[in-house]
Amino acid sequence: MLALTLFGIFFAIALAGVPLLYSILITTTGIIALQGLGHPLETIFLSFIGGVEPFILLAVPLFIFAGELLAQGGVGRRIVEFARVLFGWLPGGLGVVTVISCTLFGGVSGSAIADTAAIGSLVIPAMVARGYSRGFAAALLAVAGTVALLMPLSIPFLVYAFISGVSMRTLSMAGLLPALATAAALIVMCMWHGKKSGVDNGEDRSTPAQIRAAAKDAGPALLMPLIIVGGIWSGKFTPSESAAVAVFYGLAVSLFYYKDLSWRHIPQLMLNAFSTSATVMLVIGATGAMAWLITVEQVAVQMAEWIQLVATEQWMFLILFNICLLLLGIFIEPLPAMLLSAPLFLPLAKHFGMDMVHVGVVMTANLAIALYTPPVGGTLFVAAKLAHAGIGEITRHLWPLMAATFTVVLLITYVPALSTWLPRFIQSL
Repeated sequence: MLALTLFGIFFAIALAGVPLLYSILITTTGIIALQGLGHPLETIFLSFIGGVEPFILLAVPLFIFAGELLAQGGVGRRIVEFARVLFGWLPGGLGVVTVISCTLFGGVSGSAIADTAAIGSLVIPAMVARGYSRGFAAALLAVAGTVALLMPLSIPFLVYAFISGVSMRTLSMAGLLPALATAAALIVMCMWHGKKSGVDNGEDRSTPAQIRAAAKDAGPALLMPLIIVGGIWSGKFTPSESAAVAVFYGLAVSLFYYKDLSWRHIPQLMLNAFSTSATVMLVIGATGAMAWLITVEQVAVQMAEWIQLVATEQWMFLILFNICLLLLGIFIEPLPAMLLSAPLFLPLAKHFGMDMVHVGVVMTANLAIALYTPPVGGTLFVAAKLAHAGIGEITRHLWPLMAATFTVVLLITYVPALSTWLPRFIQSL
């Protein structure tokens, strides 16, 4: 079966340590040569270029740049302080603050890596000083940072909207309840850990004056997602325009309100963002070429036939769907994983009568888990670096947190209303 050959070659090359971009291109061209398919290489090139042409993808580098601005511009510090003032008194208070800070900053950045790096540099030293083990601090940060992928400004949602044709306006609200459910599960685990370990019984409750001061300081940062999402829902902004608004808002807040950045920092932040964006866009182009091959050789049809033999009911398909996404996400970052898997699974999901909004949230939630699944994972390595902890040490503390988040993913998977109710409710107003 061509599907098994294609993915077998791809995973073998990727596991050998070949960079993702080259793994995809070698697999695509290698399959054509090995199978004698006869497709000219010019077609691969044209598919590569076509993959990065859609105007909506302009939003990707802009959102990445906005995330860089906010991560370095003092926004993360103020969000952490706001969360501490409100929730630091709970058992496991610093852990709770970490989760809430990641959730709030995720609503601003839309990026799990930016979320993990910005919040981690602030909370991990405080957690270690309070008595938390470096392993637990890193594990919690790696998991909590991925909540950003389900928040309204999620970059994977933007890519899914491009692939599926689902409105970004709808997706921006679809992930909110799943994100809050994930955060709630992690907060419960933090409170349980705080009581069990005795390292963090919480601090004194803040006074109303302290709460007002923290809210005033964090207000401009917390206002950004409301402006962006409000603009999208009102029809004032397209997704690409909303990304440009995010950049200008991030510049205004960081340079003129908080003044934690100066103009001399901007060129380096632009270089960082553009370097990341270039890598992402090259991978998007390569996955466009592979997606073309998958389409013309009817790989999706082959997989559909196989899955239909194995999964005769929707609940069985959903199990296979989750497993495949988790395995794919372990080796590939969320954006290219979304680009590779969506053309395969969307026709199958339609066959089983699934709502495309629900499918997008399920895909994103699974790819989020993959980001901190050992032995590889973007947020896992960022957290390990910030905490100066080994992967083995982190993993011991990671499994209970993963059990909590995977329970939420199963809830998202089998209760579609968790994803679809809020967009429909807002549309009905």
